[in-house]
Amino acid sequence: MGETMPLKGKKALITGGSRGIGAAIVKRLAEEGADVAFTYASSVDAAEQVAAQVRGMGRSAFAFKADQGTSDDVTKVVRDAHDALGGLDILVNSAGVFVTGMVTDLEGDVAAFDRQLDINVKGVVAAVRAAVPLLSDGGRIVSIGTARASSRGAFPGIADYVASKAAVAAYSRVWARELGSRKITVNVVEPGPINTGMAPTEGEIADILKSMSAVGRYGEPEEVAAAVAFLTGPEAGYITGTSLVIDGGLSI
Repeated sequence: MGETMPLKGKKALITGGSRGIGAAIVKRLAEEGADVAFTYASSVDAAEQVAAQVRGMGRSAFAFKADQGTSDDVTKVVRDAHDALGGLDILVNSAGVFVTGMVTDLEGDVAAFDRQLDINVKGVVAAVRAAVPLLSDGGRIVSIGTARASSRGAFPGIADYVASKAAVAAYSRVWARELGSRKITVNVVEPGPINTGMAPTEGEIADILKSMSAVGRYGEPEEVAAAVAFLTGPEAGYITGTSLVIDGGLSI
């Protein structure tokens, strides 16, 4: 954290901010001076722990329970966050789910497929649409995608997930054009394997992923959060419509 606190006075909303990458982003933006609001799906205790850590830094923190797969919920929480914070400068779309399934599986879970699209695509669209009229000029929008959406190295069974994240990247490129006149930037951060507890870091699959990585390890949530902090900061005003891959060289 720099002494200058580049995000001092900024108001940020992070969806899916109670755990993993989202929680790391909440804390990093707060460390850099932002007051934060974030959403969580179910764990009140986890959300309150994150909020307490932020308040311990001297920043304001508001935790809102919301269903990211329900557009009305998303729209409402964006407006509630704006009101609680007294403004909105930054929106980070971190909430997401990871559902696998092979195209050859004729008995695949259609409900899970639809739910993944509702959260990973429609929820992001709803958040951005609700935020745009509330965002300050010069604001920032960053969405968390996946490295597999814009690089090689896809694995069988993740097509639906990758496609949902690729859709967000495509939306973001066009949104960057649409919002550029207001100096609002729109970018995507695309992580590879990250040590969040959602993916095993030990075992055969983990060993394969580590061996494919140029640096030989999984990434940490804080490393993704650092990239988000940069893209939401004042030095990134000329970066928009881009996807930043953070995968330790897995895809090179």
